[in-house]
Amino acid sequence: MFEVCYGGARGGGKTDASLGEWAVHAKRYGADAKGLFIRRTLTALTPTIERAKRIYRPLGAKWEEQKSRFVWPSGAVLYFRYLERDDDANNYQGHDYTRVYVEELTQFPDPGPLDKLKATLRSAAGVPTGFRATCNPGGPGHTWVKERYIEAGAYNIVREVFQNPFDGTQIESSRVFIPAKLTDNPELLANDPRYVANLFQAGSAALVKAWLEGDWNVVEGAFFDCWNSAKHVVAPFAIPKDWLKFRSFDWGSAAPFSVGWWAVAGDDHGSIPRGALIRYREWYGAKGANKGLKLTTEEVAAGIKARDEGEKIAYSVADPAIFAEDGGPSRAEVFGLHGVDFMRADNKRVSGNGAMGGWDEMRQRLKGVDGVPMLYVFETCRDFIRTVPSLPHDAKRPEDIDTDAEDHIADEARYACMSRPWIPQIEQTSPRRARDWFDEPEEEGMNWKLA
Repeated sequence: MFEVCYGGARGGGKTDASLGEWAVHAKRYGADAKGLFIRRTLTALTPTIERAKRIYRPLGAKWEEQKSRFVWPSGAVLYFRYLERDDDANNYQGHDYTRVYVEELTQFPDPGPLDKLKATLRSAAGVPTGFRATCNPGGPGHTWVKERYIEAGAYNIVREVFQNPFDGTQIESSRVFIPAKLTDNPELLANDPRYVANLFQAGSAALVKAWLEGDWNVVEGAFFDCWNSAKHVVAPFAIPKDWLKFRSFDWGSAAPFSVGWWAVAGDDHGSIPRGALIRYREWYGAKGANKGLKLTTEEVAAGIKARDEGEKIAYSVADPAIFAEDGGPSRAEVFGLHGVDFMRADNKRVSGNGAMGGWDEMRQRLKGVDGVPMLYVFETCRDFIRTVPSLPHDAKRPEDIDTDAEDHIADEARYACMSRPWIPQIEQTSPRRARDWFDEPEEEGMNWKLA
């Protein structure tokens, strides 16, 4: 198996599993075995090295501090490195390893640097190479790890077939997810029987479930901990004609862009209360985790117009960055020339000086009133559902979202919440027909009310 991801519950013995797998590999292939063990930071790497010393020294391996590696009597070598910056992966071009281990995979917001390391997996001696990773739910990379490894299901082998450009033959690569459970580590439970009790006292029932069972649908430290799919995700329905509709937009080229179409409930609709926001359509410009489509402004504008389906859009708010000018027309101007007009969005992320920030406004709508949300998402808006609930706090600024995570849709939704959407009001004050909400507000019998 080329890729193995072992992850889930805390205390499952994931580090020991990686270190043990290398010991077996080193014994089998001797001097032809060459490994690389990666963690995100030096601080996180230190306890792993100390654990490795206890396991490897009795096997005859020697720790060389200056080169940060273990060397076996057979000549097998295992290097320990940290990859604090994604660009550091470029330093491994030309290296060759038979094993690459990555600990705490979800601490990497983008799989790109790790995919580059896979190019180092080769062996002139014909040793089978492999990529091994361990992880827990949560962290800036939770979304892409879950999508790549977890969603296929435990022990289900995913096979990808590639065509060799030189001889046309087909090459297969495979990956599998193995769930880690606390019961996989009986030594810990025997030596520290209170460990389970400690986890039960660590937080909410949902968080305990994530830690004990490795539940990937519950995210440790999620920024929007009030998210509840059963409440916030609804089946699509026809938006009533008199409900206000608007768009929100976050620009991206190398990074993804996001467009959201929203409606304001003009009256109660089943469990959805009057004044609630409903995200009924989205367009997420991505070809992978944090990888944009690199479309031109004109192409994005055309895509938005095509998806409008002839609807009456009251207004659109966008990332203030598109209004920047640098010797030529701004992106906002180009959008306008192609029939998509934007207003500058309120980009305040966190509260301060008495003013409510965008994240607080969004969280307030998700929480709602008396347990009834004021923000809903059609189940067809899969990228919102995939990315927003798992976003983590910024470790250095807890009131903000970690910007290393896939936060583009959240930014766009924040613009929507901060746009002061209103409820259209129609009052019949004369025998004349009441006009639709999209007519001029000065028309007799018409007024607007903030939602």
